[in-house]
Amino acid sequence: MKKIKDLDIVAITEDIQTTHYETGEPITLYKGQVGTVVMEFDGTNFEVEFANSDGTTYAMETLPINQLMLLHYELPLSKPLSF
Repeated sequence: MKKIKDLDIVAITEDIQTTHYETGEPITLYKGQVGTVVMEFDGTNFEVEFANSDGTTYAMETLPINQLMLLHYELPLSKPLSF
C-alpha cells in the first residue's frame, strides 16, 4: 500500500463539519470530497486543502489518516507493459 505524502490527491471517507476558509461560515465537506495534501505532520495526520475548480481554497483541515483515501490516476506497474 502506498503511503500518503505531500501533494497527493485524497478524498475524505466521511462527512466533516468545518468553516469556510475565507468567510468563516459553517460548511460541510461531504464523503468523497477531493483535496490536496499540503503537509504531513507525523505520518498519521495531514493538512488537506480543499479548493474549487478555479483553484480558490474553501477549506483547510488537519485530518487523521483514517479519514482519508489516497486517489490514483494511473495503474501502478510492477513491470513494463509489452505490446
